[in-house]
Amino acid sequence: MRPAHLLLAVLVAAVWGVNFTVIEIGLDHFPPLLFSALRFLVAAVPAVFLVGRPKVAWKWIVAVGLVLGVAKFGLLFVGMDAGMPAGLSSLVLQVQAVFTALIAFVALGERPTAVRGAGMLVALAGIGVAAVDEGTSGPLTAFALVIAAAACWGASNVLTRKAAPPDALNFMVWVSTVPVLPLLALSLLLEGPTRDYEALRALDWQGAGTVVYVAWITTVFGFGAWGWLLRRHPASTVAPFSLLVPAFGMTSAAVFLGESMTPLRWCAAALLVGGVALTSVTPRRSSVVHPVDDAALPVDAGRS
Repeated sequence: MRPAHLLLAVLVAAVWGVNFTVIEIGLDHFPPLLFSALRFLVAAVPAVFLVGRPKVAWKWIVAVGLVLGVAKFGLLFVGMDAGMPAGLSSLVLQVQAVFTALIAFVALGERPTAVRGAGMLVALAGIGVAAVDEGTSGPLTAFALVIAAAACWGASNVLTRKAAPPDALNFMVWVSTVPVLPLLALSLLLEGPTRDYEALRALDWQGAGTVVYVAWITTVFGFGAWGWLLRRHPASTVAPFSLLVPAFGMTSAAVFLGESMTPLRWCAAALLVGGVALTSVTPRRSSVVHPVDDAALPVDAGRS
């Protein structure tokens, strides 16, 4: 990875880490499925009218929209609403890197190098240390929901890599149109129209601010940049950078939500950073998947 690409990956991790604190605040204002639906509605409108027509086949937009938007975020928001704290959620969700590597190996034939494999182990050791420190005191069902969300995120990473969108922002905006109606329907069915109406009627600036952050900063910028990186690098190279998210997530949770920062947690953060550094080591030229220059791609790249 080039230094600029490394910095972008770290920035996305910071945005996603703070996002867990913002979600925790937002869940005080909205039911989880309604909150997730509003996230994608605000992300898609009015941006969908500004980015032009989709530049990949609709099958990829729908697939990523359902797996990432409906499944991953629906499960995450419901899990956090059911009792998973922000810091622990930011930690547990990062097992998506393992799911991504496994799915990429099966679906794309991407074999991680020995150094990258070692980096994954170091980073996962960091997750283990943080898990021991944080504990799993929340409800087991909530914990399982976040694990399931991580699996869906891993699948969406590989789908994005397979779709190979030439314009990551265009792709993410169109993907954001897919989850809105399914999530609204699920919210009306499972959370009830009365609860949804009361949440919207009581909307204040803090609630609106959480929607804007999770929509524009986390979704449009964060996943747009993530997709851009996946377009240029193997999924198994990009995914480990998400292991930095717990460091930012736990820090922001400590600052804004009062969650404690212990020596074990700092140790976990150090292991995560060290592991990600190892996974960013460039392999020999023969094993590199070369990046694709956007300018060299036809307009209809990715369509079937």
